[in-house]
Amino acid sequence: MDTFSLYTLQTYWWLLVSIIGALFVFMTFVQGGQTLLYTLGKTEDERDLVINSLGRKWELTFTSLVMFGGALFAAFPLFYAVSFGGAYYVWMAILFCFIIQAVSYEYRKKPDNFFGNRFYEIMLFINGSLGIFLIGVALGTLYTGGHFIVNEMHLSHWTKATYGLEALLDPFNVAFGLMLFFLSRILGALYLYNNIVHKEIAQRILKALKRNTLLFLPIFLYVTGSMLLQTGYSYDPNTKVVSTESMKLLHNILAYPILGIVFAAGVVSLLYGIYTALFTSNRKAIWFVGTGTVLTVTTLLFVLGINHTVYYPSLADLQSSLTIENSSGSHYTLFVMSIVSLLVPLVLGYIFAVWRSMDRTKLTIEEVKSDSHHY
Repeated sequence: MDTFSLYTLQTYWWLLVSIIGALFVFMTFVQGGQTLLYTLGKTEDERDLVINSLGRKWELTFTSLVMFGGALFAAFPLFYAVSFGGAYYVWMAILFCFIIQAVSYEYRKKPDNFFGNRFYEIMLFINGSLGIFLIGVALGTLYTGGHFIVNEMHLSHWTKATYGLEALLDPFNVAFGLMLFFLSRILGALYLYNNIVHKEIAQRILKALKRNTLLFLPIFLYVTGSMLLQTGYSYDPNTKVVSTESMKLLHNILAYPILGIVFAAGVVSLLYGIYTALFTSNRKAIWFVGTGTVLTVTTLLFVLGINHTVYYPSLADLQSSLTIENSSGSHYTLFVMSIVSLLVPLVLGYIFAVWRSMDRTKLTIEEVKSDSHHY
């Protein structure tokens, strides 16, 4: 157990959390597809086709969100306590948005649905728009900070009565939320382009893809540029004193060139996938964009936890800021969890096998109608 130092295990778990977070962002194609429902589906049959295509995967998004939160709770419990306990209103709003998603898929086509299909379709739109936007705002605070204080007993309290909603006043956080929203719509469009067979919907998908790409790119450039050029926070590895550092995240990437290579590869893969879909009608473009999303988001999250960087700055008391060293579990906890984490590739392999089995044949309106249990 002493083979690996505590700092090594902390870095390993921050990498795992970053990867799980990136996988969740990829899985938001479900939410993105939900917001495109009335853009792509002009008839009841077409909307049924879109929803049933997304319905095959909606649980994976919810599961990946739970895994992301669970990994943070287990590996970095102080962050979980500070953020989820302090920014209470934001996280409760996110939770509400995901609860209504589950209800909507299950009850939309129930025989005694007295609310009607449209009511649950509106709930799905709220989940895909407000839910993803708020998650983006919450993630944005990892770069801009939160209003919290942590005492020597590791007890925290939030200093703002708005309990997280004040994050909506920061332009960077709002831009981060909008970036995730439009990215989810791009992913949703490409997933549906690959998963269903319908000529008219395919044409609408490409139009929606073009519009959302044009909205996504400038916001992505703003967020990435701001992230790399803004003043960051670092801490002394010996005294643990936190101080500001100009362009901290850019310095991190320059210190670890492999991160710059992975980030560049992710961006290129994402843009290449969009290009092939728009100009060569590539139905498999989702895999290029999905891979690019995972590589890019993993880098942007992981760079926060390395090179003695503060990953959650405190705007109320700089010395209360969280790092992977002062917010993690014990050496024993991280070591045992690391052993268990070796099973993750098996789980991912199982998910991939099930995914391929489900998508071996593309979905059509006729297949949806013939299925006695559909969403």
